[in-house]
Amino acid sequence: MTKIPNILTIIPARGGSKGIPRKNIRHLSGKPLIKYTIEAALKSNFIGQKRIVVSTDDDEIAEISRESGVLIPSMRPPKLATDTAKAIGVVKHMLTEMESLDSCKYPIIVYLEPPSPLRLPEDIDNCIELFLHKKPGSVVSVQKADQFHPILMKKIENGKLNPIWKEEPEGVPRQLYEPKAYMRNGAVYVIRRENIIKGIFYGEPIIPYLMPDERSVCIDTMLDWYTAEAMILSKSKSND
Repeated sequence: MTKIPNILTIIPARGGSKGIPRKNIRHLSGKPLIKYTIEAALKSNFIGQKRIVVSTDDDEIAEISRESGVLIPSMRPPKLATDTAKAIGVVKHMLTEMESLDSCKYPIIVYLEPPSPLRLPEDIDNCIELFLHKKPGSVVSVQKADQFHPILMKKIENGKLNPIWKEEPEGVPRQLYEPKAYMRNGAVYVIRRENIIKGIFYGEPIIPYLMPDERSVCIDTMLDWYTAEAMILSKSKSND
């Protein structure tokens, strides 16, 4: 059996979310949003028994995370908890903290964002398997962008609607637009330590992991929230 390198899983969860205040601990279908991500991580075959940490600046998020079974090695510095703070700074801070704490290196980092509550443990495992097999700069989960294809994007110039990229074909279903388009869904990122140390998040090449729409809801607005809630309820009813 192939030896799996050390893997550090980081779940970012700051307290100052703007679109939906206190989003990370707001109850979605009966439990805090962040618990969906924590539970998926704990059930993963690759990372469930390894280091899973939450990066937060918020005491209540930290308490819920600890109660859910993951580690808070230290609180996130205020400069990394602003609206403009970048993910790479958060990852680098936690990577440094954990390597100092554990006296080891973590060559692989799994980054799981709480606004994607519908990902499955299998999605995490499939991304890690892709990373181990292909050895890319990173693996990033994506979904088809039929409803958000670049051809649909417009700009307004002098009161007129013009294409940002190229003219939209008439009478063609969105599913048939070419080239096929995909967008990050925020569910899973598998990245390299060596790139993070250099100040690079993704690296090259980036390998995609395609997820279906029903597991790709990323909650940024209340409409996203209601969509996720409806899908969880629908799945619950189908399992009864």
